[in-house]
Amino acid sequence: MSWTNVRRDWNIMTAGGTGVGTSNSRDEAKEPAAPSEKAAAGLYSPDAARIGGGTPGQIKAYVAIWQGFFGSLMIFVGSIGAGWIANGSPMFRHPLVIALRTEGWGVTTSTILLTAGAMLLVRSWLRLGQRLKDWGPGSLRWVVVAVAAWAAPLMFAVPIYSRDVYAYTGQGRLVLEGQNPYTAGISSLSNWFSLGADPAWAEAKTPYGPYFLWLARWVVGITDAQPDFSVLLFRVLATVGVLLCVVYVPRLAELHGINPGRALWIAVANPLFLISFVASAHNDALMVGLAVAGMYFAATGRHITGLLLVTASIGIKPITVLLLPFIGLMWAGPAATWARKFLFWGATAGISFAVLAVSGIPYNLGFGWVWAILDPTPGYTGYSPSGFLGQQVEVIANLLGLPGSTVATGLRILMKWAGIGLVVLLMFRGDYSRLVRRAALAFAAVVMLSPIIQPWYILWFIPLLAVTGIRDDWQIKSLYVAVTFFVAFGAQDQISVLSFVELNVKVSSLSFLVALGFTVYLMVLDVHTRRLLIRSTPAQLLRRLERRLRRSE
Repeated sequence: MSWTNVRRDWNIMTAGGTGVGTSNSRDEAKEPAAPSEKAAAGLYSPDAARIGGGTPGQIKAYVAIWQGFFGSLMIFVGSIGAGWIANGSPMFRHPLVIALRTEGWGVTTSTILLTAGAMLLVRSWLRLGQRLKDWGPGSLRWVVVAVAAWAAPLMFAVPIYSRDVYAYTGQGRLVLEGQNPYTAGISSLSNWFSLGADPAWAEAKTPYGPYFLWLARWVVGITDAQPDFSVLLFRVLATVGVLLCVVYVPRLAELHGINPGRALWIAVANPLFLISFVASAHNDALMVGLAVAGMYFAATGRHITGLLLVTASIGIKPITVLLLPFIGLMWAGPAATWARKFLFWGATAGISFAVLAVSGIPYNLGFGWVWAILDPTPGYTGYSPSGFLGQQVEVIANLLGLPGSTVATGLRILMKWAGIGLVVLLMFRGDYSRLVRRAALAFAAVVMLSPIIQPWYILWFIPLLAVTGIRDDWQIKSLYVAVTFFVAFGAQDQISVLSFVELNVKVSSLSFLVALGFTVYLMVLDVHTRRLLIRSTPAQLLRRLERRLRRSE
């Protein structure tokens, strides 16, 4: 491969595309799009034209919206019997909850409803994209309505797919009682187990920033650590992050010449986003919302505002520190020399870290968030590229008489550092007008090459990819596969069943079968959604093959 070809592929990757269209793409969806003009004060012109004309598809979008709303209602009902309820919750004394969580029929019905509802939400999201395939001027309004309708039932669901939200309550209690969550685990609290947190958090140090610990202390101060009310308030905080994405994803997309409705559909309306950030109430929602808002302000020339918003995002969860170099490049300007770039990198880091240093003074939190970055969680997940490849290498190395575990660990470490190397490369190489795209790819590199990937981790970079262009080819198909996989995986992986409940079928197996059956339906039987991955039927493919064979004769 020549160096010219390598440079061409790199430029295409960092440029993105217009991404217009869903199941029926236009020709321009295949090509990168540039903003109509650059603003003198900022990175992009705020007056960039909207993409797409006409009206939404002939089949009205509200059909898909209502189907998704019904799927969310199914999730809500199923969560009562299969979601995570804290041991100290008074919900356990309600007769209906008791029946759904202690009787075999109740647990089985709840599992089916939860899984089928999540998969129906996946289908509704796919169909909404198909129904709005022209992405005309009214499409953004339909997507906003869908986000609101699908999120509403999830606001009141029992936590599903994760019980991290209960650990937030424990960390809030630590701060309220004068302890430091960066040095103490929640097991130091009295009656900590009744909070509902995963025992894995018992001795673990918090990986969150000081601002989130402030918020957790505030929540616990209001609720007195009552688990159900605490979950509701943490969910409100997460919804603030969702709303920030609803506001700033379309605006940031317009700056890049990307259809705002399609960008919002990809980034926020997708079921993994809504389940992880509303139903699970992950603080990542607030982190992502602040980061997207910060990138928007920085891209429109309001660099200090953007920097402070990204700093606030770091104060929720420090992983967004990856965005600071790209904020610095925006601030330096398109014609910056290397000396000026380094100067503004230093200024960006100095201002951000100074603000965070002052923020660590209350409650004696200090710079604990730094150690949270430098002391990552050990182990790996089998579905991460690093984890999966490591497993295969370990098997092969063992067959060859080599220390398989050591070789696999070395590979995972190498891949993790390769992700950091790509961040550095993206800092130094690439077009100025593609800085948001470069930041998205840097984020994606760190996540995808990490040995541990939780389902909601991919939501860290999907919004930034969406606003800079996800093309209607292998890119959007990869998103379909990833979202469907993680929605199906999370349903069967995170089901809460009391140990004394006797069942004929293991609930994780039941959930897996339901999700697998629904996935087969989407890919093979559903005449609408099956075209998203495979545009032609087997019969059509055979006819094409026959025509090609005749031509070759």
